[in-house]
Amino acid sequence: MDCHDCHQSCQPKSHNLGGKLFNFGSKKLLKKNFSQGSTTTIALVGSPNVGKSLLFNLLTGTYVTVSNYPGTTVEIAKGNRIIGGEKVTFLDTPGMYSLIPITEEENVARNLILNQKVDLVIHVVDAKHLAKMLNLTLQLLEAKLPVLLVVNMIDEAKKLGIWVDENQLAHRLSIPVVSMAAVKKVGLQKLIAKVADYVRANSLSIAY
Repeated sequence: MDCHDCHQSCQPKSHNLGGKLFNFGSKKLLKKNFSQGSTTTIALVGSPNVGKSLLFNLLTGTYVTVSNYPGTTVEIAKGNRIIGGEKVTFLDTPGMYSLIPITEEENVARNLILNQKVDLVIHVVDAKHLAKMLNLTLQLLEAKLPVLLVVNMIDEAKKLGIWVDENQLAHRLSIPVVSMAAVKKVGLQKLIAKVADYVRANSLSIAY
C-alpha cells in the first residue's frame, strides 16, 4: 500500500494476528485469548516522542503506579480504568523502534509484550513519520499479536500537507486504526470506544 508519500509495501505476510479470524460481512473479528474474569491488559508501545505517555495519562488519569521492571532500572507505568464495564490495565512500555532490541529499554518493552500476559497492543505512531514507523507495526503483526494502531499527531501532519486515510490503512493492515491528536484529545473517545468493543466482545472489530 502507499501511505501518503511512502512507496513501501505495508501488507503483512500473515493476518492471523495471534488468534482466529472470523468474517462477518464487512467486518473481521479477532478473538483474544485469556482466562474469563481476568483483567484485560493493554500495552502501549511506540517510538519515543510519539505521544505514547500522554495517551497513557489520558486513558488512566491518576490511577497510576510506577515501578522498575525486575532486574533492571527501567521504569514501567501501570494504570487502570473501567472500560466496557470491565477493569482494564494499561502498561506504558519504554520507547522502542523494533522488536530486535538494541537498548535495555527496548529489551524490556519486547519482554513485556512477548513474554507476559498482554491481551492487546496499542501501537502509537507519529503521523508525520508514518511510513517509517509502520515497520514496527508489521513486526508486531508477524509476532501474531493483536494490534490496534493509533496514528497520533494528525494535526501536525496536516500542517505539512500529510493526510492519513485511516479506513484505507485499516483495510490494508486488517487491524483497527484510530487517527488522533492526543494533545487536543481529538480521537480519544473513538479510541476508548474501540477498546470498549474489544473488552465486551473479547475481539477486535475491523470495519471497512
